[in-house]
Amino acid sequence: MESYEPERLSSAQLAAMRRSLTSGRGALTRRSLLRASGMGALALGGMATLGACGIPPAKRADAGMASDDHSAEEKEVTFSNWTEYMDVSEDEKGRPTLEAFTKRTGIRVKYTEDINDNVEFFGKIKPQLAAGQNTGRDLICVTDWLAARIIRLGWAQKLDPANLPHAFANVSAQFRTPDWDPGRAYSYPWTGIPTVIAYNVKATGGRKVDSVTQLLDDPKLKGRVSFLSEMRDTIGMTLLDQGKDPGKFTDTDFDGAIGRLQKAVDKKQIRRFTGNDYTADLSKGDIAACVGWAGDVIQLQADNPDIEFAIPAAGYITSSDNLLVPAQARHKTNAEKLIDYYYEPPVAAQLAAYINYVCPVDGVRDELAKIDESMASNTLILPDKEMAAKSRSFRSLSTKEETAYEEKFAKLIGA
Repeated sequence: MESYEPERLSSAQLAAMRRSLTSGRGALTRRSLLRASGMGALALGGMATLGACGIPPAKRADAGMASDDHSAEEKEVTFSNWTEYMDVSEDEKGRPTLEAFTKRTGIRVKYTEDINDNVEFFGKIKPQLAAGQNTGRDLICVTDWLAARIIRLGWAQKLDPANLPHAFANVSAQFRTPDWDPGRAYSYPWTGIPTVIAYNVKATGGRKVDSVTQLLDDPKLKGRVSFLSEMRDTIGMTLLDQGKDPGKFTDTDFDGAIGRLQKAVDKKQIRRFTGNDYTADLSKGDIAACVGWAGDVIQLQADNPDIEFAIPAAGYITSSDNLLVPAQARHKTNAEKLIDYYYEPPVAAQLAAYINYVCPVDGVRDELAKIDESMASNTLILPDKEMAAKSRSFRSLSTKEETAYEEKFAKLIGA
């Protein structure tokens, strides 16, 4: 077996991961927090493990090759996912879509909510992947940057299009060709996560806030603006506002975005950089407007009619959580059948109605309307063509770029 010297994460990368874990997108949703006490120590431990062990700089020669598939004789599939990322019955004792899949196919799903943070989860499975061993999971759901890393290292199995007719036909155009997996050869999106502008219409005096330029320059908003402590979201939205493509930007473009934000910090236009803890201040009106996540906006709007959102004319950033089959998984075909099942519009609608994130499945609107008309018309769940056309993704970064960019961003936000 080949061995590799570990590539240690820089202090800037670790600091960024710590921010994500404690208050960013790596943190649990408000719904999840009701029953998730005690997870923080576990996740931080996982991050420490990852920082100590490092990530191999090159993939194994045999990584990513198809493993022996036992799907035919073992009618089962093991699926690891995030908390609150699957529909639950009203009595909270069942998972309707998973149960329907088993009834139809005879494939039993062992479903585990054991992903609380990308870094912590990668720390769990990395030793087995690096050693060419089965992780005990046939299907995992991770955020785009980690999906890109796993694919790049050769630790994901290439999917068989013959087992994915619905997925191939129905994946939305905005999710079809990420730069880290063109044509979706190794992955399919589970959900999309838009970054938008949110504002409290009472706090703005009834005025709409719909651009990053307005956030950075409007004197009526001075000291009542926040941006996110996640580098890709804040820099990506600023790049778009400057007419740059987050999928193709240069070092000079990045520095220009940093400089633009620094000016707003210096003149105290920006109150602070936050994780998802901006939600309380926005709801109260202490923050009048901000860059935030669509999932938070949906939750806030349920409680506060003053919360509104805007999609900038310049565009917005969308990231995604994605399904992959790890190398050496025992039940690849069964996992592919499960992926494909969730790309059937009636099933996708049932899932979207529960989790309230962007659904990556075309043709789901009519099915979702049968469940809840308001959800079917909510563009934060089902973007219309105009909104989808404005969606942009932050490009993949090399380790060198990520280290340099996170260091500059940490200096900007005072982390």
